[in-house]
Amino acid sequence: MSTQKRISGYQKKLAMVIAVLAILLLWQSAAWTLPDFLMPGVPAVVVRLWEDIRASEFQAALSGSLLRLGLGYGFALLFGIGFGLIGGILFFFREVLKSAIIILQSIPSIAWVPLFLIMMGFGNMPMIVVIALSAFFPAALSVMNATESVLQVHVSAARVMGAGRWDMLRRVYLPAVMPELITGAQLAFGNAWRALISAEMLIGFGQGLGRSLAYAGETADMVGVMANILTIAVLATLIDQVILENLKRRVLRYQYV
Repeated sequence: MSTQKRISGYQKKLAMVIAVLAILLLWQSAAWTLPDFLMPGVPAVVVRLWEDIRASEFQAALSGSLLRLGLGYGFALLFGIGFGLIGGILFFFREVLKSAIIILQSIPSIAWVPLFLIMMGFGNMPMIVVIALSAFFPAALSVMNATESVLQVHVSAARVMGAGRWDMLRRVYLPAVMPELITGAQLAFGNAWRALISAEMLIGFGQGLGRSLAYAGETADMVGVMANILTIAVLATLIDQVILENLKRRVLRYQYV
């Protein structure tokens, strides 16, 4: 009976390269069949992106988006992991929180923007709250689901040894849920990134990648639209595959030996 083996790091990189080339080929094929004002080709967009990178407006937009992302995503992980771990020892609280998340996560994150705009006014705060809310759900759910699979024998042994609730969280539940926690953090990042771009496009406050994309669309600048889309895709991939994936490998190195 054959057993499936984990693919090597080289194979993962090769798969990523093939996927990127396939996307670029489809893009360029569409550019060959459509007029330039509807679909610019890859070379024209890459040249425009290189010019934008050296512009101060692009750097300000990038720093604004990353600041909002860092604050919203950071708060989401902090509260998501915290509430998820508390649910590991307070079972009724876990069920209440899980039910609330199941109800609230069905609402698209962008639907919260008008409410937060009315409550908080124009500024960074409504976007940060939307980002945090959208990323909180997968982070908390992944941790709570993982706490349910913690072996009861480990919990009983810790209690026999006199572990309090804080010790249970720190020494039993946190190590046990770490794989699901890292996976939940990656899922939360995807939600946070999409919420960031959508909120920036809708609110139109300050400088950001989403606002730059919306402005390019409003002015029918298709090269600018595709350049911004390319920037958003590349940044998201770098953050997920370079930062978060490497963090996952360091934390869960025992799974990669």
